[in-house]
Amino acid sequence: MGISSALYTGVSGLNTNGNAMSVIGNNIANTNTVGFKSSRTVFADLLSANISGSGGSSQVGRGTQLSIVDNIFSQGTFENTESNTDLAVEGDGFFIVKPGGGQETFYTRAGAFRFNEDGYLVNPEGLRVQGKAFQDDGTLSAGDPSDIQVDIGTLIPAQETDNINMTTNLDSNAQEIVGGFDVLDPVTTSNYATSSRVFDTLGNTHLLTTYFTKTAANAWEYNTVVDDGEIGGVAGDLSIVGNGTLDFNIDGSLANIDGNPVTNIPRPQGQIAAGSVPWANGSDTNQAIDLDFFTTQYSSDSIVISQGQNGYGAGSLVKIAIDGDGIVTANYSNGERINVSQLALAKFPNAGGLSKAGSNLYEATDASGNIRTGIPGSELGKIFTNALEQSNVDLAQEFVKMITTQRGFQANSKIITTTDELLAELINLKR
Repeated sequence: MGISSALYTGVSGLNTNGNAMSVIGNNIANTNTVGFKSSRTVFADLLSANISGSGGSSQVGRGTQLSIVDNIFSQGTFENTESNTDLAVEGDGFFIVKPGGGQETFYTRAGAFRFNEDGYLVNPEGLRVQGKAFQDDGTLSAGDPSDIQVDIGTLIPAQETDNINMTTNLDSNAQEIVGGFDVLDPVTTSNYATSSRVFDTLGNTHLLTTYFTKTAANAWEYNTVVDDGEIGGVAGDLSIVGNGTLDFNIDGSLANIDGNPVTNIPRPQGQIAAGSVPWANGSDTNQAIDLDFFTTQYSSDSIVISQGQNGYGAGSLVKIAIDGDGIVTANYSNGERINVSQLALAKFPNAGGLSKAGSNLYEATDASGNIRTGIPGSELGKIFTNALEQSNVDLAQEFVKMITTQRGFQANSKIITTTDELLAELINLKR
């Protein structure tokens, strides 16, 4: 019985070392697989048999068995790429992907993504990457992550201008103009002027010019005019569409706008003919535009430091970009940049408990623990764009394991051949 059991001990060694060689071979085969995580085999001895001897009870081993194949989730190095949709995670997080219309969820470290013909961000197998969509107010939507999709087939509509902001300085040494502003002679009845292009509801642009006229010490008036041809009149003539006053403190800071203290919250604004700009091109004839003045009166030349407005025309999609925070941004021909979604990451208490599903994908199991999902950060991991995580296989280590596994296999085969010779000698005892 003791001799024949040695045969099975040798066989158990052959089986376990054979499985170990398969794991090593799989690691080496995936040396260049993006996001691949290597595995290792852990052996355990089999339950020993108890035998009695003159010195008491003893145990004799029955061989070895494969205890577990561990996945090693150490960080892989990054490879720089030319695609801005290639992403890599530094940390413990996983990208979340789902099949279109499916409920099954997979997780991956391979970030070789691209946008398909329908505008979905997908992996090479067509699974859709999950993220948090931005709402109209710029905040992320609540609830579970959803498919990341950019509308690639339509123009974004125009947005009419409803606010102009001006950061200016008006020269305190400017001459006062008696009689104030005259729309028939705007140049000589004003001290300074600045123009702004604004958009109507159709995306057409219109030129508004604001004239500043000094009426007294520390007191100015502003008048915003538009060409009459824009509002159905005679081209070349001007019409006032908004006016008011600006009062300054003795230190040059702005004190009042249209008689309202600037200390009021919210900050008072000048207004251009609220609800009465009658554009003559079929757009909204009740466009209201507010003026935000961030104006000083110092002893320096009158100048516009900065100026902006919040309207834009219709635009087509030019480029889609993903930044280091995982925010997917659509860039349009009209200069607008719209945040679409932010990639979501998943983290597991025991990543080693994940089940491999092929194609660089993993599935959650009871052993992996409760999933934690969220946006990229210090907890879930940081995202690097134009990069892919390489396999974490250490070839030198794998070759050393291959040598030791080969020797183990050879040694166990010797157990079988030697035991066979012992059994042959036992049979020959009858002769």
